[in-house]
Amino acid sequence: MIELERVSKYYGNRVGVDDLNLSVPKGQILGLLGPNGAGKTTTMRLITGYLEPTKGKITIAGYDVVEDGLKARRRIGYLPENPPVYPDMSVEGYLTFVARIREVPRSEVTQAVQHVMGRLELTNVRKRLIGRLSKGYKQRVGLAQAIVHTPDVLVLDEPSSGLDPKQITEIRELIRELGKEHTVILSSHILPEVSALCEQVAIINKGKIVAVDRPKSLAQHIQGSATLKATVKGPREDVVRTVQQVEGVLAVKVTKEGEGYVSLSLDVVKGSDPREELFYTLAGRDWPLLELTRQEANLEDVFLQLTTEEAGAKEGQRRA
Repeated sequence: MIELERVSKYYGNRVGVDDLNLSVPKGQILGLLGPNGAGKTTTMRLITGYLEPTKGKITIAGYDVVEDGLKARRRIGYLPENPPVYPDMSVEGYLTFVARIREVPRSEVTQAVQHVMGRLELTNVRKRLIGRLSKGYKQRVGLAQAIVHTPDVLVLDEPSSGLDPKQITEIRELIRELGKEHTVILSSHILPEVSALCEQVAIINKGKIVAVDRPKSLAQHIQGSATLKATVKGPREDVVRTVQQVEGVLAVKVTKEGEGYVSLSLDVVKGSDPREELFYTLAGRDWPLLELTRQEANLEDVFLQLTTEEAGAKEGQRRA
């Protein structure tokens, strides 16, 4: 549905994005993650046709966004970080206006507007001026304008930006529902949101895509060792020394110490499970094991590792 082939965007001698390759099949929600200035918004503007690539090819449903720009854009709904709404228009009037410029057939405009207002729970505010709506409702209007023409593809740039926790939950559920009928690309700095919503994640750093996979697979890929968390009732130095001798334990770090107990973080060999031996070793020393859990890498760990490494082109690098 969405294909990027060796796409680059240069601003003079400066690189915006460099040699991007990305494929998003029909019906998938893909999360685009990256630090500020990494190239997320540039990538979205390229996909939606707001920017033209310096090199490479982008197709939407088989249509080239440059050579068949109009046909490609008809299949896209776009919600920028700041929704393109007119504060002095009513919700219904604005959506009617958007439906017309999006070339919804005249005979179907009213039905399309009523349908999208119902779907996004805007019917009760349809006569209100957009400028008087809350941030959450303005975001709903922004989503409504993106889908009023029933596009194949939705591109959402920071759809939860500026919302309170309740509004974030509501928008998240709306996106999940929209993902059942549309191919969705969304950018977000809220990592739990991406983990909860997205089947695939693309991480972009300094203009380059450095990883694309399912969130869980990414976590497994970066995890060179597993981590155990243990709390033991016993003398600190003796406990640490004993735990370090358990087969499969690579390193031991004290994370907390209290009266008569110590909490530890244990790096263990990937694929090993020393928990049983650890239990019996501590029991043999009459040191009660108060807690023992396995900690898995999460999307935040992946993001931090891949965006703090020297991956991708250096910011502001110059073309050869």
